[in-house]
Amino acid sequence: MENKNNGGFSYTYSAREQEEIRKIRKKYTDNEEKEDKMERLRRLDGKVTQKAQTVSLTLGIVGTLILGVGLSLVMSDLGEILGSHRDMALPLGILLGVVGCVPVCFAYPIYHRIVKRERKKIAPEILRLTDELMK
Repeated sequence: MENKNNGGFSYTYSAREQEEIRKIRKKYTDNEEKEDKMERLRRLDGKVTQKAQTVSLTLGIVGTLILGVGLSLVMSDLGEILGSHRDMALPLGILLGVVGCVPVCFAYPIYHRIVKRERKKIAPEILRLTDELMK
């Protein structure tokens, strides 16, 4: 802090304080609107694949668990432990294995179908935001 000849004071701030001043100033400038649009664009783009990933992973995991139970019935004494007759464990295990394979096989095509549907639904908003950001 220095005292100038005309009676005023001059302040100099450290680098940390300068950075804090820039951050506060940035909050009040027009640049914030462009950053918000970019963040919104990223969020919308991520939302498309997030929903598809959740559905396909859930479907794949459930199918894998059913398949695993079927394999356990076929390859181990789980049928006897559960009280089922030994002759019924093998056909029941094969049936559960096949039933478990179905959702596992459909998880990937369902992922692509959901992504395609969500992209089609959100495309106008994405195109509007990209047009505004590219100007």
